[in-house]
Amino acid sequence: MTITLDWLFYLAGAVLAATALMTLADRDHPRRFSTAFFWSLYAVVFLAGQWLPPEWVGAGVIAMALIAGFGGVGAGKHAMPSADRMLASAKRLGHKLFVPALAIPVLTMIGTLSAKSLFIGGVPLIEVKNATLVSLGLACIVALGLGCWLTRETPMQGLRESRRLIDALGWALVLPQMLGMLGLVFSDAGVGKAVAYVTTHSINMDIRFLAATVYVVGMALFTIIMGNGFAAFPVMTGGVGVPILVGVYHGDPAVMAAIGMLSGYCGTLMTPMAANFNIVPAALLELPDKNAVIRAQIPTALTLLAVNVVLINVLMFH
Repeated sequence: MTITLDWLFYLAGAVLAATALMTLADRDHPRRFSTAFFWSLYAVVFLAGQWLPPEWVGAGVIAMALIAGFGGVGAGKHAMPSADRMLASAKRLGHKLFVPALAIPVLTMIGTLSAKSLFIGGVPLIEVKNATLVSLGLACIVALGLGCWLTRETPMQGLRESRRLIDALGWALVLPQMLGMLGLVFSDAGVGKAVAYVTTHSINMDIRFLAATVYVVGMALFTIIMGNGFAAFPVMTGGVGVPILVGVYHGDPAVMAAIGMLSGYCGTLMTPMAANFNIVPAALLELPDKNAVIRAQIPTALTLLAVNVVLINVLMFH
């Protein structure tokens, strides 16, 4: 039997469903009913989304947006071990604490590179077309087992910690998936064509360097607006990348895609819209300035963006 990406969707749905149940059982939670309902709706998307009518899924997404918009998603009160106990545990485990974390990239790489060779009875063990994502999911499961073994805890404690982190992230946990879909919506709505029209009529695209610069900087700017490079990619690639850089100047599309996404990530470093990357860490670290992470990242982002302009002009056209 092949391990497919659907299995990981079901597992993610199960974790979200468990979070919803634990929230509902938490009588001290200030918004336990609305929060539990929010995570239940999100769990259904993973568990049964492929079988539900699109209209139902859309209605669920709107309901989630309304719950979050009206402040219905809150955090519960979690029992944390004392500082002395945490310090004693850290001293006991030492550098072994890094083993589960380091196991994830190592096992993901092994699974990705060996997926085409892993067959049992002529059937692939891992879904080849999604080998990286499936390997990442399996690596996380193995890492959980290693963590339980090292800390002498149970998988149930892992679920409790999962709920604590989900509570800390709140509705921002949904942003990557929703913003990724937003890019496809923009693409289908013709935003890419509108961008192509505006750029070709406002900027002299006969200069190749300028066209490449517009693509790189545009990826960063659209990411800043939408909060996700995956949302910006279809818009800028459909509007400038493919028709101009590839179609007119015959550039390498692989180089364009790689540097374009990296440029989008530069925008991610500079926007509060990427709340799960920039705002949530500041909240978890209890920083007085919620934009402190963004301020620290801006010099790196701008420097890397300038480097990308040079790289795309040097590497894409040869």
